[in-house]
Amino acid sequence: MTVALKDRKDGLPDINDKIRALQIQVINVDGENLGIISKREALRIAQEAELDLVLLSETGPEGAPLAKIMDFGKIVYERKKKQVEAKKKQKIIQVKEIKLRPKIGEHDFQTKIKQGIEFLLDGKHLKITLMFRGREAYSKGELGDALFLRVEKAFDQHDILDKLVRDKDAKLGNFWSRIYYLKNIK
Repeated sequence: MTVALKDRKDGLPDINDKIRALQIQVINVDGENLGIISKREALRIAQEAELDLVLLSETGPEGAPLAKIMDFGKIVYERKKKQVEAKKKQKIIQVKEIKLRPKIGEHDFQTKIKQGIEFLLDGKHLKITLMFRGREAYSKGELGDALFLRVEKAFDQHDILDKLVRDKDAKLGNFWSRIYYLKNIK
């Protein structure tokens, strides 16, 4: 049986004395419906079983709040365990950035491209950002297209252009960025 989450900061339902209702519909450990009884009686039954009274729903099928007698620590443990498992299955994408200017020298350009290709071959995403200053910003479209064409030619010379995927293209102010990654890299 899953426990309904309340809109609280910790995301956990009310238990034992934190339940505010005076009359509660109670389900025991075996799943047997005990009916609507007082909160005090329900707490006594839970304490005799050395378990917790956990609020499942604010309104049950019979109109009263629905609570179940169960081991609350076990529920919290299972929820944390599921969160850890979900976190293990997440794939973390690393994005490495290379910044270029329109008037970059050939040797500097080749060095940065070589470094970018190493990042791509390591399975990382590569973000190439073009930076424009002053009057360069007015011809950003022409200079940017020429520089990205130069980048893609360099990738083609290293035989990775056919496996390369161009993901995002963003023009913000005096910057122009593109993100590349290799498909099916292992």
